[in-house]
Amino acid sequence: MKLDSEHLEILAAIVERGGLTEGAEALGKSQPSVSRSMALLEERIGLPLFEPGRRPLRPTELGASLARLGARIHAANKESSLLVQRFRQGLAGRLRVGGSPIFMDGVVASMIAEFQSRHADVQIDQSYGYSERLEAGLRNGGLDVAILPLHPGQVPPDLDFMPLLSGNNVIACRAGHPLTRTKAITLNDIAPYAWIAPPTNSPLYRDLQRALKSIGQEDFRINFSGGTLASIQSVLTGSDALTVLPYSVVFLSRRTIPLEALPLKIDHAERQMGILSVTDRQAPPAVRQLTGFLRAECQRLEERMHHDQQITRRRG
Repeated sequence: MKLDSEHLEILAAIVERGGLTEGAEALGKSQPSVSRSMALLEERIGLPLFEPGRRPLRPTELGASLARLGARIHAANKESSLLVQRFRQGLAGRLRVGGSPIFMDGVVASMIAEFQSRHADVQIDQSYGYSERLEAGLRNGGLDVAILPLHPGQVPPDLDFMPLLSGNNVIACRAGHPLTRTKAITLNDIAPYAWIAPPTNSPLYRDLQRALKSIGQEDFRINFSGGTLASIQSVLTGSDALTVLPYSVVFLSRRTIPLEALPLKIDHAERQMGILSVTDRQAPPAVRQLTGFLRAECQRLEERMHHDQQITRRRG
């Protein structure tokens, strides 16, 4: 026997409110329509739902049991409506986010943590990759968005890119490194120190080569390479080695890891960290929430870094 779930919801309201009129008011229905629904339900089950002649209405044992089921159905419907509403608003759902490792670990991860503290019902599945792999993931539907550094001229015609943060690089070292006490750093000052290189297939590796060439050090010694950001930071803080990192990564790392950026101007690619997505593809609504949040956070970070650099210049 299949019962109309709406009839059970109406029954639950009547029992909870203690009468047909009260139940109808709670549901926003007319009393005659509620009476007809109860008559149809009683006809369907062949048994009375209320004890006859009792005022206020008192449900039979079966009526009370069905009312409890109706209350559960009403709660489930209400929860379902709320879930749909939250999903449409971008406050719930699952996002598949890919990104370049150094930026994701050094900048974006802390922002995602803050985002999820405000939007706990948004699940984020993160993966790593560089531009070629990330673009393929977007095109084949494996990713909703990708976060990576790009030059405006590198954006493929079928993808959209929203810049978030400048991609300026710096030479990084541990706090207290001998070079941090050198007023005007020269090539001879840098020459004795070994370098930490990011993975050879990463854009940052090419940035390292470019940066060192720009300061005249084309012949350099690498003593550690290919590690994650965490391992690069560990080797940096435990040695006198140098490396090239985005300034934003060094700036945020200083909250927990004693790193410094040397005041040495180097050449770097004109890239920006940003969000890459497929043009004209309808993304999950939560993408809108995440991109808006990241844009605001990156703007604040840009302002903080600019302020920090101004203070550093005045001290210098």
